[in-house]
Amino acid sequence: MAEFSHFNAQGESHMVDVSAKSITHRQAVAYGQIFMEDETLEKIYDMQITKGNVLEVARLAGIMAAKQTQHLIPLCHPLALSAVTIAFTRQEKSIAIEATVRVSGQTGVEMEAMTAASIAALTIYDMCKAIDRSMVISNICLLRKEGGKSGLFERSEHPWQK
Repeated sequence: MAEFSHFNAQGESHMVDVSAKSITHRQAVAYGQIFMEDETLEKIYDMQITKGNVLEVARLAGIMAAKQTQHLIPLCHPLALSAVTIAFTRQEKSIAIEATVRVSGQTGVEMEAMTAASIAALTIYDMCKAIDRSMVISNICLLRKEGGKSGLFERSEHPWQK
């Protein structure tokens, strides 16, 4: 396992110095899921939630969150993101969220992708909580990461499918 890089030799927190790293194309794909009652799922897809188009608001929230990750997670580098996409897949009793983030830079975008998926799920919860407070957000994880010195990471299976 790699050493933790957010601590210096004296054990003090510090931002990792990426100035010597090459600029490369980097991409990360994160996943999240929000479970809900059947009736809630139907109302979302039938556009019957009074607050508006739940998935489009959640998509916008996820994109905005990815762009703000540096302000939410200590020691994250500010990044000029090239692209952020959020996809939703209707499943039985849940909505799957996949966030893809791209950058050409000196550090990866895993945290931005996971932040985007998390905030998209929280936005769905917020917009639907008046009719379903039992919703559960789960399974936030990195599915794929490419670029940089460490190269490709691809999850072979979802941890909840074991």
